[in-house]
Amino acid sequence: MAVTVSSIKTSQDIYYTYYESPVGLLKIGGTDTYINELSFVDSRQQLSHGEPGISDVIHYCTEQLIEFFQGRRRSFDIPIHQDGTDFQIRVWNELLSIKFGKTISYLDLAKQLGDPKCIRAAATTNGKNNIAIIVPCHRVIGTDKSLTGYSGGLWRKKWLLQHEFRLQNGIQTLF
Repeated sequence: MAVTVSSIKTSQDIYYTYYESPVGLLKIGGTDTYINELSFVDSRQQLSHGEPGISDVIHYCTEQLIEFFQGRRRSFDIPIHQDGTDFQIRVWNELLSIKFGKTISYLDLAKQLGDPKCIRAAATTNGKNNIAIIVPCHRVIGTDKSLTGYSGGLWRKKWLLQHEFRLQNGIQTLF
């Protein structure tokens, strides 16, 4: 099953759990039918209040993340949902087409969306991605091949890119 960003939202209970990954604590949120958050937790203030819960899809997401970090998974097949404009959904779906171990520039992303002039809007939308790793916004880099802009921190972006590049190409360092 291919992963796509859905624009259809149903009213369901929201559950969340945490997973301690090689790039730090991850918060996984979603419903019985989709994931709507995969974010990095850097401080106790970012922890959710209330009772955590877990649905089958969150459990499945956690298993796939474990496989990804172990190097046994290169793509995800989890239903996801993000609220956004039609343009934002187009950007997030375009991010899903970036192959494992590859990068594109923000300008390339804008061109793939059909308008090189939308580079800033595409970059802003990339930064608003709420489903890190699965929607691989970390695979977008500067036109000069530099690591730029990552809400999870550039050290995480570098780690994720090196992890994927090493698995894809057998090479230790990319940056």
